[in-house]
Amino acid sequence: MPRRLHFPLFAAVMLALPALPLPDFWITQLNSIGLYAIVSLGLVLLTGVAGLTSFGQAAFVGVGAYTAAFLSTKLGVSPWLTLFIGVALSVSVALLLGAITLRMSGHYLPLATIAWGLALNYTMANMDWLGKYDGILGVPPISLAGFSLGSGRGIYVLIWAIALASALAVTNLLDSRPGRAIRAIKNGTTMAEAMGVSTFRYKVIAFVLAAVLAAVSGWLFAHFQRTVNPSPFGIHKGIEYLFMAVLGGIGHVWGAFLGAGVVKIVEDQLQVVLPRLIGTSGNFEIVVFGLVLIGVLKYVPDGLWTFVTRWFPASARVRDWQGAAPLVSRDKPQPGELLLDVDQVRKEFGGLVAVNDVSFQVRAGDIVGLIGPNGAGKSTTFNLVTGVLSLTRGNVRFRGESVAGLPSREIARRGVSRTFQHVKMIPEMTVLENVALGGYLRSSSGTLRAMLRLDRAEERALFAEAERQLQRIGMAGQMHELAGNLALGPQRLMEIARALATDPALLLLDEPAAGLRHKEKQALSDVLRQLKSEGMSILLVEHDMEFVMGLTDRIVVMEFGTRLIEGTPEEVQASPVVRAAYLGTEH
Repeated sequence: MPRRLHFPLFAAVMLALPALPLPDFWITQLNSIGLYAIVSLGLVLLTGVAGLTSFGQAAFVGVGAYTAAFLSTKLGVSPWLTLFIGVALSVSVALLLGAITLRMSGHYLPLATIAWGLALNYTMANMDWLGKYDGILGVPPISLAGFSLGSGRGIYVLIWAIALASALAVTNLLDSRPGRAIRAIKNGTTMAEAMGVSTFRYKVIAFVLAAVLAAVSGWLFAHFQRTVNPSPFGIHKGIEYLFMAVLGGIGHVWGAFLGAGVVKIVEDQLQVVLPRLIGTSGNFEIVVFGLVLIGVLKYVPDGLWTFVTRWFPASARVRDWQGAAPLVSRDKPQPGELLLDVDQVRKEFGGLVAVNDVSFQVRAGDIVGLIGPNGAGKSTTFNLVTGVLSLTRGNVRFRGESVAGLPSREIARRGVSRTFQHVKMIPEMTVLENVALGGYLRSSSGTLRAMLRLDRAEERALFAEAERQLQRIGMAGQMHELAGNLALGPQRLMEIARALATDPALLLLDEPAAGLRHKEKQALSDVLRQLKSEGMSILLVEHDMEFVMGLTDRIVVMEFGTRLIEGTPEEVQASPVVRAAYLGTEH
């Protein structure tokens, strides 16, 4: 069966189930699974894709549920209007919490989500106007076209229609310009920022979308249960939602549904079986789930969905971008024009001077090498030029404009693109998708357009550009390979293709030959010579003298953070101070 038919068939089956003679108990179970899946879907986007762990999503479910219950029972507001009010309120809360917590990293972010999850739940449980721990009773049912959706079968289609539409929207988002930007966050922000992505902005977007999905689930929950109280929105439920996402497959959209289904069904069965086995009642299923989670994290870290994908392997992207309109290109500098002027740059880390008043220039059409022994300060200088590190003093001008103090994404916007000493990529994406990330600044489609699939023309243009850059470096035949499966040499070439997709005026390569075999270095040299012949300007950071000598027009040699000498390859090779720096001096 063609892969494109899987979703329509699954959706048709799920939406048709209430018409079948299934017991009401199973319809109720499926309703709960649908509600859980919507929340877990937000965690797939937030935690699995963006890498931002949250234990507080149950609190956002409570925001949606309490908004619906309070407005519909106390003020008589239409349930459909409470949906939009609840979503707006959850967005407001998410923006406030995101502004405070999303700048945290490491274990501080999960701890912060626990804190605000507890705070929101405590607020719900202690407000007189929300009924305190008794909650709000008598929530009216949803009506649609004059029909009441008060029964389990009545609301089933609405729950699953929203769940399936949400899954489709998230799938569309991940296969798009903003989706690739969100994916890039998980492996660190340095590469994404260098491609022009505002990583904090996309962290907030992922956080808000997860909150909206949770609030929508809460709205449905309130009108499904017809009552709300603080218990289902506590931190224990937040942990359970995260468990569902991890169990099903934290990086997979449909893993949210699988995890929700497995947890709900097994939980109900354990509540019956365990008391018989143990001889006493209690929440012993939590112990079982804890042991299962440990096993999943150790033996199936990608979740149960990986077993399903073995039966339905991913197919190569359909090559539908022939004839796509080209992306916008920037004005190119004239040969010999001064591109980069590094003027007395200095970087101090406490009392350590890593770069000591270094100056050099790069002109259009040239390849300039920045070389020196290990620890000479080459990569630090490189990071000062590209905005990854801030200057202690000095200035950097690009095409006559000072870029000192600008973040790396703004320097990238001006036409500077780079690779990294240690390859930075998104291993779960194909080579083609990784390179397409380089076209981020040359495109403009936003999150909503991507979720509604209104960005296809721009996507075709991005993939056409990505394929063109892969052809340029001789890797078009590997464009459908997963980037994580490539050897080091092709990975470095892929990084160069991604940098070229930004349409740079200046290309900066940080030790591109590091770790490569002799033949791979030769292939890389051929690629760089071809780029030079096409008019590309390159600043090359290297410590491999043999690789650099036959490639560059000028070389800047560094030692202990200072500029030792600058000249042609011949002048550098003949310099006794360079030989002393690399080989030492006789005493």
